[in-house]
Amino acid sequence: MASMDNSIVATAMGSIVGEIGGMDKFVWVTSAYMVAEMAGMPIFGKLSDMYGRKRFFVFGIILFMIGSALCGTAQSITQLALYRAVQGIGGGALVPIAFTIMYDAVPLEKRGKLGGLFGAVFGISSIFGPLVGAYITEYIAWQWNFYINLPLGLAALLMIALCYKESHEHSKQPIDWAGAFTFLGAVVCLMFALELGGKQLAWNSPEMLSLLGGFVLLSAAFLFVETKAKEPIITFGLFKNRIYTSGILTGFFSGAAFIAASVYIPIFIQGVLGGSATSSGMVLLPMMVSSVITATLGGSLMNRISYRSIMVSSLLVLTAGTALLTTLGPDSSRLQVTFYMILVGLGIGASFSVLSNACIHGLSYRQRGSASSTFNFLRSLGMTLGITTFGMIQTHAFSAKMGQMFGGGAQVPDALSVNDPHVLLSEQTRAGIPAALLDSVSEALSSSIAATFGWALLPVLLACAASLLMGKAKLDASAAPEVQAEPDRKEEKKDYGYSTVS
Repeated sequence: MASMDNSIVATAMGSIVGEIGGMDKFVWVTSAYMVAEMAGMPIFGKLSDMYGRKRFFVFGIILFMIGSALCGTAQSITQLALYRAVQGIGGGALVPIAFTIMYDAVPLEKRGKLGGLFGAVFGISSIFGPLVGAYITEYIAWQWNFYINLPLGLAALLMIALCYKESHEHSKQPIDWAGAFTFLGAVVCLMFALELGGKQLAWNSPEMLSLLGGFVLLSAAFLFVETKAKEPIITFGLFKNRIYTSGILTGFFSGAAFIAASVYIPIFIQGVLGGSATSSGMVLLPMMVSSVITATLGGSLMNRISYRSIMVSSLLVLTAGTALLTTLGPDSSRLQVTFYMILVGLGIGASFSVLSNACIHGLSYRQRGSASSTFNFLRSLGMTLGITTFGMIQTHAFSAKMGQMFGGGAQVPDALSVNDPHVLLSEQTRAGIPAALLDSVSEALSSSIAATFGWALLPVLLACAASLLMGKAKLDASAAPEVQAEPDRKEEKKDYGYSTVS
């Protein structure tokens, strides 16, 4: 639920704005959650290494539930955005620590299968959110996009409180407050710049330049502070581990490519083939199913073959699927689109389970939380950068094509003067466009989306290259922490991948 809440309100925003107003501020509802969640991931991951998983996981559940309850009572868009930030802080603790608890509690020989299920859940939630949000909003009420978290959160809270007992000893360590605040500030500046750039704010506006400048300055301060901290938020020594670094790079680039398919295939169905908003979302179901298959299969195979072999094979399938997406046009059939989406799902699924395990390969108990949270943070950042970058590419390609067709837009009705494809080719707008003109506009949109998928091949190929550097390691006895990025303290227990939980 914490992962799904990144996108669950996307399709509900029309109803939310219609009821409580705030059309000029609706972007903050999604941004507030995303910023808070991503900023919290590395911080909570590190704290869980130092003081234990349970207390911060319980804290995350409680805060997530409080934020969810408050969101359902919001009377204005500003209130909703603030409550979403509270919810996001809880999500920032839940997402990385859930994976880390699984690594700690599950014996090594079973970690692959369960890791496949965990990865499948993460992958499904990334694209299932809008469908759930649309259904709840249409048939129940938009408030239940948030209230649904309460019974599920309560069940999780009781199970964790009663059944999860940590046996690992913890020693009190100093908290890196300077690192936490500079990291938080840098992430906030970057995320708001990505969310608002080219939409609410021009890229060369003073506000945007201030956000980007703040990101650069705070990032430099963060890097300096981390070199002096006894317990840094992000342990940069981990990047000396080749498997860890290559796994993070693979996740970063593959996430950027995956989000392009998740965003632009529904737009293609709705804007080019003339499908409804519901059918454009349902076309993602084949990708979800196929990604679950390879996420589970990849988790099962980690005990037998290397991480590199699994990832290279799956990313080659992703490359083929993305390459085929570049051939889409107005004459493409729904069957073709479905087949291409299945290939993309098969290609991305293994990354949800394999990479999260590869990134903690050979690490001790007190390094896993930081490693897992940093991986999840950078994968989410890759998706966010992908949305922004591909959005600019698609908008520019569409505007250029429209300019070629209509001489700068002079012959285009006012309804088509916007660049948002969801507004541009909604069912209401399409009904008022002459058939000949609609064909031309659909051709322009189709061409821009195909060009965007062409650019998406670049991060796919970079992910393939990064996966080749993962070496021959696999999920077996070699996953023991033989080489640490930092030495264990004397009071710590040795951990060879088996349960540290009673």
